[in-house]
Amino acid sequence: MKILLNGACGRMGKEVEKLVDASEAHEIVARVDKFATDGTIYNNIADFSGKADVIIDFSNHLGTAELMDYAVKTNTPTVVCTTGHTEDELKMIEDASKSVAIFHSANMSLGVALLIELAVKTAEVMGEADIEIVETHHNRKLDAPSGTALMIAKKIQQVREKSALKFGRSGQDKREKNEIGIHAVRRGNIVGIHEVLVSTDSQTITLKHEAHSRALFAEGAVSAAEFLYSKDAGMYDMNSIIRE
Repeated sequence: MKILLNGACGRMGKEVEKLVDASEAHEIVARVDKFATDGTIYNNIADFSGKADVIIDFSNHLGTAELMDYAVKTNTPTVVCTTGHTEDELKMIEDASKSVAIFHSANMSLGVALLIELAVKTAEVMGEADIEIVETHHNRKLDAPSGTALMIAKKIQQVREKSALKFGRSGQDKREKNEIGIHAVRRGNIVGIHEVLVSTDSQTITLKHEAHSRALFAEGAVSAAEFLYSKDAGMYDMNSIIRE
């Protein structure tokens, strides 16, 4: 499989490149990064005129318009691993999926996908329980709360239709029953920890996923690319892999 790697100079781009280089089944045919100074790396995705089977994107959400335009024009399936998208950018991704296969997930871990399924089921069964989400990441992460925490919360909202998201907690107001609390912690070199706490007055269920290495997300991105390679136009995510 021929891969176009967008965001090649970032931490995750380097992890993907390392993984692909060790594989006999795949190769990176083009590397793209706006901040690259190496002449072998394209600064703009549109500058690559060759053919790739799939794009893996670990760049920045600000490049969404350019990325989706290229994916549609070249009919190249795209794995979007970037987080922090605005509503307008999410609409661009959704619109592009009508013409080309798009795999979009704020977290490329199969374990996180299982965590979400368990969290949704627990929230549904324990309909009166309080729900709090705590995410912890390294001190260089730009967006807070994490895209994964938001993804968990929004999935839970599908079975808690009257719920409202509460970001952080301060002041003198008591907790409202319909709140889903989301809390962000930034410290050290933590790869990623996500906890969902479901509590009644008499018991608590704690669901937790901890990423031990960034290689985990590179592995997930390549698996998503393999999954997406032969798919028709549409929107896919980690649950698509679980269901298949």
